[in-house]
Amino acid sequence: EPEPQEVVKPVVREEEEEKPKFKPSAPKIPDGEKVDFDDIHRKRQEKDLAELQSLIEAHFVQRKKDEEELISLVNRIDKRRAERAEQQRVRAEREKERQTRLLEEKERKEQEEQRKKQDEDAKKKKVLTNMTQQYGTGQKTDNRRGGKKQTEREKKKKVLADRRKPLSIDHLSEDKLKDKAKELWDWLKGLEAEKYDLGEKLKRQKYDINQLVNRVQDHQSAKGRGKGKMGGRLR
Repeated sequence: EPEPQEVVKPVVREEEEEKPKFKPSAPKIPDGEKVDFDDIHRKRQEKDLAELQSLIEAHFVQRKKDEEELISLVNRIDKRRAERAEQQRVRAEREKERQTRLLEEKERKEQEEQRKKQDEDAKKKKVLTNMTQQYGTGQKTDNRRGGKKQTEREKKKKVLADRRKPLSIDHLSEDKLKDKAKELWDWLKGLEAEKYDLGEKLKRQKYDINQLVNRVQDHQSAKGRGKGKMGGRLR
């Protein structure tokens, strides 16, 4: 037979005693004393007023400090602005002086170059004038030496030289002067070449005349004609 089961009875624990809870209660007013709510309100207002005045004083102190810092900042900005303006003024004056020096130097160089150019032009004009005078003097000397023995061609040259207008070069520019100088130089070279050709031609003519004279003399001597001989050789 099955063994009888033991019945377990639950153990019931006694609930712990509840702890007392805090319950706010109105302050106890001593018996027989009267509460002055007006005094409490007045003291509260005085306390609030004192705190407000303290905050106001702190606000004005901070505001004064901020204003002083702002004034100091404005003064520094104005000072810096004045310093920058002074620096810009000094730089502008220096730049103006530099530009003035450059302009003066440029004008001085231009004047120097113009003076040199004028000196060179004057020298060129003087050289051309001397060349013209020398040519005219040479023509006159040749004319005096030739005298009545001038050929027709030499007479024509003399007439052309007398009719030639004087050289006018004062109004000519540098390029025109160069062209004129080249023209005169080419002209002088042509005259020299012509003079050389005429000299060679004259020498040839003298040589031919001397040869003819010698032949005539030899011919007369051979035939025994004539006692006198023709004049000596032409020189």
